[in-house]
Amino acid sequence: MKKIYVLVLLACAVLLQYCATKKESAKIKVPAKITYAANMQGVLQNSCSPCHFPPQGNKTPLNTYAAAVKNVDESIRRINLEPGQRGFMPARHPKLADSVIQVFVKWKADGLLEK
Repeated sequence: MKKIYVLVLLACAVLLQYCATKKESAKIKVPAKITYAANMQGVLQNSCSPCHFPPQGNKTPLNTYAAAVKNVDESIRRINLEPGQRGFMPARHPKLADSVIQVFVKWKADGLLEK
């Protein structure tokens, strides 16, 4: 009887290791050089629309390269805030993954390249 319990326990342990959840979909691999066209445009569309994308959005537009460059410092400041702090973005949504925030930071550090 003891052997059956050990076998069942072992089988459960093996099965449970495959039940762990991972948040891989929220992570973005940060490339060597960040450009607006290759990286930022998609991140902005996924993370900042529809609020910052006309015609639906009525907030500061972030739908063009010029607008993204003009607002990069404020964007970085606000996405680094914690939920509940005044000015936190994305409003009414969970905090962006650190890897997504790093795309913004690296884009600025790389010189705000367009292409």
